[in-house]
Amino acid sequence: MRGQSALHASGDIVRVRDFLLLAAVCLVWAFNNVLSKIIVTNWAIPPLFYVTLRFSVVAVLMLPWLWPIPRPAWRIVAIALTLGGGSFALLFIGLRTTSPSAAAIILQLGVPFTVLLSILLLGERIHWRRGLGIALTLAGVLVVSWSPDGVSLSSGLWFVAASAFAGAAGAVLMKQVQGVKPFRFQAWVGLISATALGLMSAAFESDQWAAATAIGWPFAAAVLFTAVVVSIGAHSIYYYLIGRYEANLIAPLTLMTPLGTIALGVLITQDHFDMRMGIGAALAMLGVLIVALRRKPATELLVEREIR
Repeated sequence: MRGQSALHASGDIVRVRDFLLLAAVCLVWAFNNVLSKIIVTNWAIPPLFYVTLRFSVVAVLMLPWLWPIPRPAWRIVAIALTLGGGSFALLFIGLRTTSPSAAAIILQLGVPFTVLLSILLLGERIHWRRGLGIALTLAGVLVVSWSPDGVSLSSGLWFVAASAFAGAAGAVLMKQVQGVKPFRFQAWVGLISATALGLMSAAFESDQWAAATAIGWPFAAAVLFTAVVVSIGAHSIYYYLIGRYEANLIAPLTLMTPLGTIALGVLITQDHFDMRMGIGAALAMLGVLIVALRRKPATELLVEREIR
């Protein structure tokens, strides 16, 4: 069939153009993970300051779509502080002391976190296959965390795990918001995140502007890339694709993001990646795939959000 691929799921077909768009989105997200590692580690940019600038640009560009405020307002604030600025801030703090490859694997905890929170907060029931998927994801994380002295997470990976939990909590909260257009949602997430994280950066970080000035235009270009290409561009394409296809069709394909992060991390930041991490990554992503392929109307989109 002309213009269509052979990717089938539940009777649906992903057009070649849309598959290439999704692949490009996943590659952008993967590259952004590695770029963020360079920003907060190699360039020594304070992570809260970096996230503040990113969401400030988003807020300014999305300003025409700001009003009216989605209701209830408290839920939008909570989503912004979890799924938005909170999860990114925790991730970038973690990236200072861990590799993008390890972070990409630990971030897969967002899927079981989302399902478990949906059970607790939305009253969903868990099927044994979904339970198996959660168990495999946790097993993968344990393999990655293993060392000769036992299983342990470094401080950086604890922050990454906290980022996964914050994103899962925000995703569950977002399920309870109806009728909010993506641009309006991004406008409020940008404004709230930039405000909250800007105050935290001012209180807990120092020499932010000196660090930014020392890097100069490459840092400015990186901030614009993360705000315009990643937050606005890639996410807008993602929401467009979610509107065209069922979430459980798109979800398995977005596993290209952690795979791309691992590959780019090894190539660009020379991440250490051995057999143990390979086995852990395979187990974690197999678990995510099992969870994502299970139809569950209340969480199928939430699970897909957490895969990336």
